[in-house]
Amino acid sequence: MENRTEVTEFILLGLISDPGLQLPLFLTFLLIYTITLVGNLGMILLIVLDSRLHTPMYFFLGNLSLMDFCYSSTVTPTVMAGLLVRDKVISYNACAAQMFFFGAFGTVENYLLSSMAYDRYAAVCKPLHYTTTMTTRLCLFLAIGSYVCGFLTASIHIGDTFSLTFCKSNVVHHFFCDIPAVMVLSCSDRHVSELVLVYVASFNVFFALLVILISYMFIFITILKMHTAKGPQKALSTCASHFIAVSIFYGTVIFMYLQPSSSHSMDTDKVISVFYTMVIPMLNPVVYSLRNQEVKTAFLKVKSAFIHWKQNSL
Repeated sequence: MENRTEVTEFILLGLISDPGLQLPLFLTFLLIYTITLVGNLGMILLIVLDSRLHTPMYFFLGNLSLMDFCYSSTVTPTVMAGLLVRDKVISYNACAAQMFFFGAFGTVENYLLSSMAYDRYAAVCKPLHYTTTMTTRLCLFLAIGSYVCGFLTASIHIGDTFSLTFCKSNVVHHFFCDIPAVMVLSCSDRHVSELVLVYVASFNVFFALLVILISYMFIFITILKMHTAKGPQKALSTCASHFIAVSIFYGTVIFMYLQPSSSHSMDTDKVISVFYTMVIPMLNPVVYSLRNQEVKTAFLKVKSAFIHWKQNSL
């Protein structure tokens, strides 16, 4: 315990070292973060205000938007601050907190995506029994289960990482306190800790992926059995947005975390981290809104109501 507390703070090296690129990147990330906040909070507001969106699909989508908002807010402000200040110092406890919430929100999103896949399976494969299958009780159970799994996983990772002793360098070669980047600073044997990280992350990812793949397998089988031309088109349109979001999310997670630390390149990790910490939370509301007529209709309805209220107030 005495050795572990020798490091009381960490220094985040940030994304780049070229001073000339810091301001352009800051403005770029500020724009991305603004779109992320407006897109995700706007999606939640639409779902709350429009009674036609009070369905299981949009219940999960609202939770997904909340996670994207929290997920991005855990990291992006730190990145932007690091671009304005050359060496960003973060305390030991703040680093642990950032790592905890980042891991928690990411894992919750992982299980929410699998819950949404099951919802799409019920909608396409059992449309006549959809309302009795996706009950309010089941939706709450799936959502609460996702949050419990997320925060439990984050607790395991925090305990696993900060049980190590940090008595060497406190310079983190990253722009936030990511687990692999902090773990390499340990001066103790981290073999077991790395195995715990890989096994826990692998279980979460592959269990959720298994649910998603099985759900989509049954969906595609059902689509192939449809005899009308509009049936497959409607079924695919309901699943397309979710399938795109799943592909982007799991592609980056598998590449980033499910490989041994010896295979990690810090420069490559930074680029991939920018994508999954900032770009994906921005893309999700865009993907779901552009490919979803109900969301577009709800937006136009809210927009018309706002214009009408503004005209009356004047």
